[in-house]
Amino acid sequence: MNSNERVAAVFAGELPDRVPIGEFAIDFDTIERIIGRPTYLRAKAKSKIAFWEGRHEEVMESYIKDHIELHEKLDFDIINFPMATWALPAPSDLPPPRKLDATTWEDHDGRVYKYSEITCDVVCVKDPLAEKTLYTMDHELLATVEDVEAGVMGDEPSDLDPRSWQILNTVIEHFAGRKFIVGPSGGEIGIVLQGGMQQGMMALITNRDFIEKATSYLVEKQNRLDQKMIHPKSDAIIWGADFAFNSGGFISPQMFRELFFEANKARVANVKEHHSKFVVKHCCGNVNQFLDLFVELGYDCYQSIQQSAGMDLGEVKKRVGDTLVLWGGVPVELILEGSMDEVRREVRTAMDKAKEHGRFILGTTHTIAVGANYDNFMAMIDEYHQWCDY
Repeated sequence: MNSNERVAAVFAGELPDRVPIGEFAIDFDTIERIIGRPTYLRAKAKSKIAFWEGRHEEVMESYIKDHIELHEKLDFDIINFPMATWALPAPSDLPPPRKLDATTWEDHDGRVYKYSEITCDVVCVKDPLAEKTLYTMDHELLATVEDVEAGVMGDEPSDLDPRSWQILNTVIEHFAGRKFIVGPSGGEIGIVLQGGMQQGMMALITNRDFIEKATSYLVEKQNRLDQKMIHPKSDAIIWGADFAFNSGGFISPQMFRELFFEANKARVANVKEHHSKFVVKHCCGNVNQFLDLFVELGYDCYQSIQQSAGMDLGEVKKRVGDTLVLWGGVPVELILEGSMDEVRREVRTAMDKAKEHGRFILGTTHTIAVGANYDNFMAMIDEYHQWCDY
């Protein structure tokens, strides 16, 4: 079996020749160790600053060349396209953010951005327009309040540089049929917030009529965007809006059912019925209360399974392993700060808990995040190869 056939067998509920392996994302510092040179791929702050300075072509060349070389050398079964791997923001005539100090910027709308040493990203720490904007729980921008009220949607994303499609097409065409391709889509509804977390949570109670209107609007908008965003040669799409903290859900399953269940289910149905793609759900936190909802919504795969948040892989396998492909198993915390022996032990434990009867893909419980111990990552791969065969 090649990688595409191997993962396709897992999604079909069949036993492949071995357990597939893949990651939701691999950050730039590990990529640079693998390919042996600097990269913009998953170099979030570095890419954003390059975009502010108008160096789109430079980033584009890196995204294409380095994405292909990474997966040729790493030889994982799955290729995914998360943030900072393919999408270029549309060039703007507006002035770039003004640098306030070595780690702080302010844009023309008064948004303030700060460099994070922990994630090596530039994050917005002050947004005067937040209350006029709809976000998912992981702060993915969904729409503006003005767009919802005016019913403005369009068939193409207005914030993407058209060269983004060249990146996506080139990488997918290179691997199509050999690797299992998990590509972008028109977006996920998730849990809709008006403004930031605090204001958005209040709006779920105090402004419910508007949230319901906005959610219906988003279903139509995202269904239309699927036509442009879903690549015909991808095998699946992935959504990554979080539903939970480490201790439990952001909202109750009952509130999710009342406000967002039908909308999310409609989005899954559109992807499957009109585009014939599997739906992978990346979700951190303790989502034990949501597992049955994941099945009802029609997700095909649950990626993450955060052990440090109380998600036991063996228990999840018993509950939903006959209907959901499970993708994860190795705590990312150990890749970051554990020992090679601990990483190897967790690979074996994951195989013991989830390998039987198939429907399992090995990976970390999130990503190979910035700051990962390269030797631990290599130990994970080496141990995987000792236990992966059926």
